[in-house]
Amino acid sequence: MASAGLRGVIAAVPTPVTAGGEPDVGRFLHHARWALANGCDALNVLGTTGEANSFSADQRKAVMSAAAAELDASRLMVGTGTPDLATTIALTKYACDVGFAAALVLPPYYYYYYKGVSDDGLFAWFERLILATRDAPGLVYLYNFPQLTGVPFSFELVRRLKAAFPERIAGAKDSSGNLSYTSQLAKIDGFDVFPSSETAIAKADADGYAGCISATVSVTAPLVAEYWAAPSNAALATRVVEARSAIAAHPLIPAVKCLVARLHEDPAFERVLPPHLPLTEAQKTALTGVKLAAE
Repeated sequence: MASAGLRGVIAAVPTPVTAGGEPDVGRFLHHARWALANGCDALNVLGTTGEANSFSADQRKAVMSAAAAELDASRLMVGTGTPDLATTIALTKYACDVGFAAALVLPPYYYYYYKGVSDDGLFAWFERLILATRDAPGLVYLYNFPQLTGVPFSFELVRRLKAAFPERIAGAKDSSGNLSYTSQLAKIDGFDVFPSSETAIAKADADGYAGCISATVSVTAPLVAEYWAAPSNAALATRVVEARSAIAAHPLIPAVKCLVARLHEDPAFERVLPPHLPLTEAQKTALTGVKLAAE
């Protein structure tokens, strides 16, 4: 049984920045509106692609406020996870207060390899988050990205969290790339699972995925929406795989921003925050074969 949460094609949208490194809210809203109007069922704001962990809490709140005020907040998920519990609680509460449908929460990713951190410790961390935000209506999705966090969500931990907080823990975004693990998560009753690549749509029906949450969907939304509606279409599958592979062959965040800039004919979208760097001219040239909907 699925939860009452978000479903379908969800773009993990980038956060444009000004020359001074502040969130460029105007450009952010411009692209978010494009994505929602061109095939996305929902958006993941301030995730990895959104460079959330390169922004301060106040900067994140500024983006959250603008998104919730100017977009359909019922179609928005926002990343609120940080290494410290207090900031995670504050951002999650804020997301609920301004109307986001859901929060996507990374695990505390600093102490995992320190002796004594276990599933029990991770459960205690999420338990405190859920209890501290118990008056908030928003759903919580777990963000599994062990390549970056070093913190894998074990199947037993996920099942334990869902059983303890069935009304709040709605599902997970799984960026592990391990579809065997992803499909196992999807068997948990009432737990919606989103692989991080749209290429997994081919297995959505068989494995029970609720959709996908993908960085590259930020620029391929019309194609991926068509594929979501017809996952057995081999020609569409080939086009989706080719587009995803071409973009992911480069540093992903700068590549997505480069293509968003091309989509909107606005080079300012290319700006990234350190430690990311813009693509080289050779890398940009290599992306010219990626066909965008507006072209």
